[in-house]
Amino acid sequence: MTTHAVSWQPLSAGERSVAIEVLVNGPLSRAELARRLDLSAGSLTRLTKPLIESGLLVEVSEAGVPVEVRQGRPSQPLDIVAESRFFLGFKITAEMVYGVVTTLRSEVVARLDQPLTAHDPGEVADLLGEMTARLAERFPALAGIGIGAGGHVRDRAVVGDSPFLGWRGVPLAALVEERTGLPVVVENDVAALVEAETWFGAGRGLDRFAVLTIGAGVGYGLVLGGRRVPFAEQDRGFAHHWIIDPNGPLTPDGERGSAVSLLAIPSIRYQIRAASGRDATYEEILAAAAAGEPMASRVIDEAARALGTLVAQIANFAMPQRILLAGEGVGLMGVAGAVVDEAVRARRHPLAAPVDLETKVSDFHDWARGAAVLAIQVLVLGSAEG
Repeated sequence: MTTHAVSWQPLSAGERSVAIEVLVNGPLSRAELARRLDLSAGSLTRLTKPLIESGLLVEVSEAGVPVEVRQGRPSQPLDIVAESRFFLGFKITAEMVYGVVTTLRSEVVARLDQPLTAHDPGEVADLLGEMTARLAERFPALAGIGIGAGGHVRDRAVVGDSPFLGWRGVPLAALVEERTGLPVVVENDVAALVEAETWFGAGRGLDRFAVLTIGAGVGYGLVLGGRRVPFAEQDRGFAHHWIIDPNGPLTPDGERGSAVSLLAIPSIRYQIRAASGRDATYEEILAAAAAGEPMASRVIDEAARALGTLVAQIANFAMPQRILLAGEGVGLMGVAGAVVDEAVRARRHPLAAPVDLETKVSDFHDWARGAAVLAIQVLVLGSAEG
């Protein structure tokens, strides 16, 4: 099924600034908006007029109810029409595709998950097309699709290298556009999550902010000046070379003491399997550590010390106002949070301010929401890279 895309005309740089400010912080009065963007009243009127005419912005009452547009320069605050368009966000893992529908403000209004039974790019694109068609029946005003994938992504369109899917040079955006008729943005999943948290989550309003994710791998993102810092290594498995303990455990790939070998869920499971000869899920290992089982406790405490070391290193060098810990591996904090805190303090100056570490108990729908936010940024606002 091909879905008809609904969109706006590309925004100028000035219009984009106004739209982003209202999207993230609205509703805002014209006076407040002009102050925030350092604009004259006349310049603001010139920039807001096409946004109101296109339906992207609306004048609202103090209670947030849309009002009829008047001539001149109305006193009513401006806000985004959050439900005027909907966006799809997909997170692809090795076993599943997680999908969400969001409003312009990234509120999740629907979810749809499907097992991924094959990794052939065409079959994956077929599945995404089928999921889009099902969701489009309920949300006909779809403006675009964002897709998050683990690995290296080029030009927000091509999956250059994804070890989780075994892909190299897959033009995923084009494949999904062919099947849906919607514009598609593809991005590294950690980058998408960082963007979502910067605009609508733990990093909202902060100048310096960092995200650390633990799960199938270890991911890191940095925000400076309120903008994500793009860097080539982010989606190239750099955490394999982020050495925490040169004498630490090996991974199946033979890497010793890296962030991945100590913290990634597959590595933790590998350590237990190598030592005990039995396979256990991550949740079972955490439960065993919480119950005081020696082997599980040793592995989990070692992971917790590694996590504390990473948090301290990020705080020491990037000096963020807050660090968000996210991903499917954050259950570690519930079992060994005290060990993490101790490791952070041991690697910080005694007079250093406490690290603002926020833990987000999340699932893959948060990653899918991040992909939808990328679609909002690129397709609606014309947001540039980084």
